[in-house]
Amino acid sequence: MSKIGLTTTVPVEVLIAAGYTPVDLNNIFITSSDYLKYIDIAERDGFPRSLCTWIKGIYGACLQNGIKEIVGVVEGECSNTKVLIEVLELRGIKVYPFSFPHSHKSQDVEHEINKFMNVFNVTHEEVEIVRKNLNKTRALTKEIDELTYIHNKATGFENHLYQVSSSDFNGDLAAFEVDLEKVIKDIKNREPINRKLRLGYIGVPPMTCDIYEFVENLNANFVYNEVQREFAFPRADKALNIYQQYYDYTYPYDTAFRIKELKKQIKERKLDGIIHYTQAFCYRAVADIVLKEKLDIPILNIEGDKLNILDARTKLRLEAYLDMLLDLKEAKTCES
Repeated sequence: MSKIGLTTTVPVEVLIAAGYTPVDLNNIFITSSDYLKYIDIAERDGFPRSLCTWIKGIYGACLQNGIKEIVGVVEGECSNTKVLIEVLELRGIKVYPFSFPHSHKSQDVEHEINKFMNVFNVTHEEVEIVRKNLNKTRALTKEIDELTYIHNKATGFENHLYQVSSSDFNGDLAAFEVDLEKVIKDIKNREPINRKLRLGYIGVPPMTCDIYEFVENLNANFVYNEVQREFAFPRADKALNIYQQYYDYTYPYDTAFRIKELKKQIKERKLDGIIHYTQAFCYRAVADIVLKEKLDIPILNIEGDKLNILDARTKLRLEAYLDMLLDLKEAKTCES
């Protein structure tokens, strides 16, 4: 099967039905032991320093890993993607644009997915067969999520890792399923994790994955990873078809639609606080204004750039925030 790169999560069901192996360029970039080389490639080719690191990392990962075709999301994702795919086309990469319509009307979502299916010459019936097969794998990632927030056995990082990997199933669906089954068996045999604070992580997946271990050392655990969970399509089994599945996907649509799901998860997971991660030079950082206004929960906004580890200033801010949450929780306990 030919590889096809992704700039973000798209209807992979269509690509797999067409005989492709989807490869999430974000995952290649961030999991590399030498991730900075991808950024350097982009900056040497003229990408400015004042541009989102993820865009530069995707560019370098695409060129360095023999990816000849990509799907670039031009609506419902970073506006810089439009320029990114223009440059990639200059480098000889074949680009297939895809849009999550800003209108978020069901008929518009259906229209875009039908266009996508026509481009890859697959039928709705073929796509639905793939979708139902993928739902079996997605059920396993959902189980890891439940082992995190219900049974308190999976760590926040494990929750992050296996859900974010569902964007492309690590490029090998069968191997990914085997890995998930093995991990689930191991997690079930553990004793529950007992930490005082239950945190939510919202925003794009982090450059600084050490945040999960850092908060654990401060008596807290992430029991919710918003966007990563959306990448794993936890509600796909309830969707009647692929159109409904991608209509119900919160990440590419407006903040108001996203907030409905956030409120539900805050209540269901009994969250004490939320870390909102944003990337430097990303327009999504502005959403922090809306989120703090609409969500009745303490929110700390932290920003990442090129580093893949937390800097000293961010660590201090996290420590102060978690201390505040502990005080609030103890005060509520005393009142009750």
